[in-house]
Amino acid sequence: MIIIVGLGNPGRKYANTRHNVGFMIVDELARKLNVKFKEKDDYLIAEAKIQDKDIAIVKPLTYMNLSGRAVKKLVNEKVLQSLPSSLIVAHDDVDLPLGKIKIKRNGSSGGHRGVQSIIENIGTKDFIRVKLGISKDPDQDTSDYVLSPFKKEEKETVKEKVALAADSIIAIITEGVNKAMNIYHQAER
Repeated sequence: MIIIVGLGNPGRKYANTRHNVGFMIVDELARKLNVKFKEKDDYLIAEAKIQDKDIAIVKPLTYMNLSGRAVKKLVNEKVLQSLPSSLIVAHDDVDLPLGKIKIKRNGSSGGHRGVQSIIENIGTKDFIRVKLGISKDPDQDTSDYVLSPFKKEEKETVKEKVALAADSIIAIITEGVNKAMNIYHQAER
């Protein structure tokens, strides 16, 4: 089982905000795989297969900073033994330029509280991240900025890059993380 988690905040109020690109990515992935989300406990889940591999696409229904609680419910011993390839987390990154995709095999949270919550709840940093840059606004407080919607002129770029990030997750599963990194990091140059 491969678990793919998109990070975001639940509710219509946050739907199109910068902090919700993780949700946007897994929504696009579910659309590409023609699967629908169902509510379970404190998360939404859509199940699919990619090349005979069972996958669970997940959107925690907790706020971003508590995302690890939902992930912990899904991560069993079998998943933990298969890390990093058995858990992929899609999320925003303020330190990357708008639309830049970065695949990372493991590491610290980089200050992302949703990722930090997952690390604390499952007890390891050893999982794959697909990060999509949302850039920074030096004139705005970061916590306000990440909860702001994309500007009109940014929306097309975001839509294209969300689709590319969803494709990168499929490539991680079908081609392996190293090949996916080569493909998607070069595509961004």
